Amino acid sequence: MNQGQSIRDASHLYEVERRVQHAARPGFRIMELQLSPTQKVPWHSHSNISDTFYVLDGQLRLFLQDPKEEVNLGSGEVYVVRAARPHLVTNAGTRSLTFLVLQGVGEYDYVPLT
Repeated sequence: MNQGQSIRDASHLYEVERRVQHAARPGFRIMELQLSPTQKVPWHSHSNISDTFYVLDGQLRLFLQDPKEEVNLGSGEVYVVRAARPHLVTNAGTRSLTFLVLQGVGEYDYVPLT
């Protein structure tokens, strides 16, 4: 997979049911995303920050590269994707998925993969 250009705000690149920023300070932010059963966050990575996923409601499926892996999370479960590791986020259930993603510590960027 080829890495694309680093983007500071990727909200225009994919559709979600809801997106709320709960906290933001230099080097760290907490986002809440809600995905319908057909929505996903496309393949991407982050140059400097890790993504910590915390599922509030529903079923989240993560696809990862380097190494190739698939992770399924339910309510209350947590998984950390290290910086620079390519990942794709999908809703593994039949109803809306709501999760928090804690992003840090460092400057946020979104690097789409093609």
